[in-house]
Amino acid sequence: MTAMITSSPVAGPDPLFDALVAEHSRAMLAYVESVINDHHLAEDIVQETLIRAWRHAGVLDAAKGSVRGWLLTVARNLAIDRIRSASSRHESVGADHRPEPLPGKVHPDHADDVVAKQVTDELLRHLSPEHRDVIRYTCLNGLTARETALALGIPVGTVKSRRHYALSVLRRKIAA
Repeated sequence: MTAMITSSPVAGPDPLFDALVAEHSRAMLAYVESVINDHHLAEDIVQETLIRAWRHAGVLDAAKGSVRGWLLTVARNLAIDRIRSASSRHESVGADHRPEPLPGKVHPDHADDVVAKQVTDELLRHLSPEHRDVIRYTCLNGLTARETALALGIPVGTVKSRRHYALSVLRRKIAA
């Protein structure tokens, strides 16, 4: 995503726009892509969202609320507008386009889940593959140390040791 948007939409570098891209574009792309199931259309929507944020920089005040929350809300609204626009022309958006919600049915917003997955994936990159495997089996998939040991073919004590050290690394990264 960041390769696609490398500078501000005006001449010269813009620190605000660059910061928005660096901090939020990946999470927005993952979220929008999960809503519309079309990578290229999701990239277009993320670009439009970032341009709108840049144009309305005055509303992007962390003291007034989450910047990412504002960006995800704008991106979601743009995605819904695209879906509605395409359905009114009897076109499809994405290969597995989900139908519009029925009136009266509430569908939970899953933006927090998408962002949580993005943050988790980023944290796991700081671990060795061995430690990452143990964390995935025990913490993310809910297996016991014994089940993890069987799945990975290592002793139970090794699973416990790797989990201990991996969690220590993750705690330090989160605190930093």
